Amino acid sequence: MMTMTYLERAARVKLMIFDVDGVLTDGSLHYGADGEALKTFNVHDGLGIKLIQEAGIDTAIISARKSPQVIKRAADLGINHLHQGGHDKLTPFNALLEKTGLTAEQVGFIGDDVVDLPILTRVGFAVAVPNGRKEVLERAHHTTVAHGGRGAVREVCELLMHAQGSYERVMAQFLV
Repeated sequence: MMTMTYLERAARVKLMIFDVDGVLTDGSLHYGADGEALKTFNVHDGLGIKLIQEAGIDTAIISARKSPQVIKRAADLGINHLHQGGHDKLTPFNALLEKTGLTAEQVGFIGDDVVDLPILTRVGFAVAVPNGRKEVLERAHHTTVAHGGRGAVREVCELLMHAQGSYERVMAQFLV
């Protein structure tokens, strides 16, 4: 049996799921004077998410931590599916498959830590960031060059569009 390349896997993705801490952010938590944790998101990653949505790929966030900043960021980006809270990421993943009618093979996921492994080991396109935990890196189909919170998400979004042949069409609006 021939092994599928990461580009062939990326070509099948209809839903891309993102972890937050360490993927959409660099994993740092900054606490304000009132004790609220602050998060910093990369604007290039955000545009990448918008671009894959234009390309027809649905988007989701599944995060172990709860944060009002993530609710705001997901709303700003038009992310259709958001689940926060709890180290059990498999239950919301399975619920998402049921809700969308997709199979795990049609889903991509990018994560960085061991709590991501239950999803990462089931999806058709598993992605890790280079600063992720060893166990995650060993099980991913692809590892980004950019680190989490530093363009890794944008890199994956562009890879998805190239693999699916939609990059030129989606980017045409900017390359006039």
